[in-house]
Order: sequence, then structure tokens, then C-alpha cells
Amino acid sequence: MIEVFERLVVEAGDAIMEVYAGPIDVDRKADASPVTEADRRAEAIILRGLRREWPSIPCVAEEEVSSGVLPEIGDGPFFLVDPLDGTKEFVNRRQDFTVNIALVEAGVPIAGVVYAPARRDIFCGAGAKASRASVASAGKLVDRKSIAVRTADAAPVIVASRSHRTPETDDFIAKFPGADLISVGSSLKFCLVAAGEADLYPRLGRTMEWDTAAGDAVLRAAGGVTLTLDGQPFTYGKRLPAYPDQFGNPSFVSRGNIPQDWHARLFGH
Repeated sequence: MIEVFERLVVEAGDAIMEVYAGPIDVDRKADASPVTEADRRAEAIILRGLRREWPSIPCVAEEEVSSGVLPEIGDGPFFLVDPLDGTKEFVNRRQDFTVNIALVEAGVPIAGVVYAPARRDIFCGAGAKASRASVASAGKLVDRKSIAVRTADAAPVIVASRSHRTPETDDFIAKFPGADLISVGSSLKFCLVAAGEADLYPRLGRTMEWDTAAGDAVLRAAGGVTLTLDGQPFTYGKRLPAYPDQFGNPSFVSRGNIPQDWHARLFGH
């Protein structure tokens, strides 16, 4: 399955870069978030491939959901697809946008791939194995290396959103005097923690499950964890009436290996 995910994100990434090379027209969805032809092309490629390989597994994909197509996921596995996470980064000609596919089972993202096509950088995670590779010509993956979270030092490296920074996030960062801060867009934040380049990723604000599932899968495979702000497991497949947004996420913290005494600062206990 991971091999198929890799092939599809690379193909979708090529379509995104074709749009990136020319003028970018931006439309607005009902929630005022931006969408481009790159989002639509990439999602069509991914959904066509997933449905061909696994026709019985439902696909929950950002642009289909925004157009009113909401599959019934039941209690079985399902795919979460974000064809272009970091559309603002894409529109502003930065390189932090990603293509994301994840498989969720029993509320847990058990396999995921994150690809940053402008960087040619791909992250994969399934089970207890996570890796990072580069994408060379003709979509070939080279220089694949295993990745794992690190054990944090006295002061953490905190990775935060570039385009969605909130006052609440700044308050969180202030709990860790002397922390180094990395600002980056899209699901790459999960991947930096997974690769041992950062220790904490707080997200205090609105996200959707397709924004987080693939990066979260990579992080968990690398030995990390994502928790709600009260320290509870972060789950997927959230539906009405429990949540105002179907597939909407609460605020969360993703982390690598951290000292025990940090837990009180993170979760208040």
C-alpha cells in the first residue's frame, strides 16, 4: 500500500508543479479557504488511483468534501486525502506545500505518505517504520533513510505554523523559555518531529483530519505521538453530532521523546 501511496503522491506532485510553473488562479471555497487548479488535479489523480486499487475502502478527500461529497465510512478503514496541504504556501511561491495520503483504521492513522514536491522530499510511515527519501527524475525514490524521533534536550525545538500562528500558540511556546522555534507550513511540521529535527508541534486552532492524518501516521511510525490538549489520544473518523465540523480536529500537540516533567507544562498535570 505504501508503494502505491508513493507513486500517487509523486504523480500528483508533478501535476501540482505544472500549475506552480505558470500563473496561479485562486478561487475561494465556502469557508473562504483558497483552492486552485493544482488542488483539483492532484486530488483527481489520487482518488482515481486509490479507487482502482481498493474500491471497497472509502476515500475522504478535501475537495470532494468541500463540494458536498461525503462518503459513509462506517466502522471500517478509510483513506484521508489532502491533495495540496499548504495552499497559501503554494500561492505565495514558497516550497512548504505537501501532498498527503493516509489510511485510518479504528481511529488511528496506521499508514501515511507526505510528499513536498517543490523540495522533492518524501516521508513515509507504517507500523513502526518511518523513512525519508528524495524523489529523483522519473519519480524514482533515492537516498531512503530510516527516521525516528529524538530525545529532547533541556530546551525544545518547537515547530509552528507559518500561515496559521495564533496567540494561543504563542502562549504555548512561552511555557518553554529558551526554546528554538522553526516556522514551516503544511504537514511538514509533523515530519520534522518525526525526523528528529524538532521536539514539539503545537496546533491550537482549526484543522481538518485530512490536514493531519498522513503526517501524524509518519510521526507515530517514527516513535512520536499526537495528543489532545488534555492529554488524551488524538483520533480520526470524528463525525456529527459530537463535532461541529465533520472530520474537524480539536487542538493538539505532537511530540517526540520528552522529559517527564514537561507533561505538566503541556497538559496541566
